[in-house]
Amino acid sequence: MTVSNERTLTEAAATGEAMCPHRLVLEHVTSRWGVLVLMHLLDRPHRFSELRRAIGRVSEKMLTQTLQTLERDGLVHRDAKPVIPPRVDYSLTDLGREAAEQVRGLAEWTARRMGAVQGAREAYDAARNGA
Repeated sequence: MTVSNERTLTEAAATGEAMCPHRLVLEHVTSRWGVLVLMHLLDRPHRFSELRRAIGRVSEKMLTQTLQTLERDGLVHRDAKPVIPPRVDYSLTDLGREAAEQVRGLAEWTARRMGAVQGAREAYDAARNGA
C-alpha cells in the first residue's frame, strides 16, 4: 500500500468516525472478538496469552487489533509491567465493565431464547423450501 493510499484510508476512517461515532463504538463492542474480549475480562484481568487461549481461534493479530481498539475507546486498560520478560495485563475500565455487563445481558438472553430462534429458523427454512 502506498503512502497516498494509507492517507486516504486514514482520512476515510476519521471522516466515518466524525460522522457517526456512536456507530463505531457499537461495532467495536459487538464485533466478533470484541464481545468475547469483554466477556472474558468481565471475570478478571488476563494476560494476552491467557486471553487468546480463553477465546480460542483468534489470531494474534486480530486479538491485538481488538484490544487496541477497545483500549482507544476507553473500555480496556493495558498495564505493561517493566520486567523481563515483559508482562502485560488487560482489564476493563469502569466504562468497559458497564459495556461488558450489557453484552453479557445480550449473551444470556441469546442462551435463554436459542430454542425459539432455532424454531423460527426451522419454520423459515421449511416455508422457503416448500415443505
